[in-house]
Amino acid sequence: MSTEPAKGPASYFPSIEKKYGRPIGEWQQVVREKLPAKHMELIAMLKADHGMGHGHANAIVAHVLAAERT
Repeated sequence: MSTEPAKGPASYFPSIEKKYGRPIGEWQQVVREKLPAKHMELIAMLKADHGMGHGHANAIVAHVLAAERT
């Protein structure tokens, strides 16, 4: 296990789990279920449907979309 702190979108994951009470895997699945959709549409969905802040929503969406491209 790496001792380096998470970087990029993943650095938000612990605070997302704490604030919204669901594991990050569940949030990622919520986003995947809406694919294909545009980045900003997915952010808007997390904000409107789940009360998520913009930065947290963006972190989840960016991470999911990056994983989908690989």
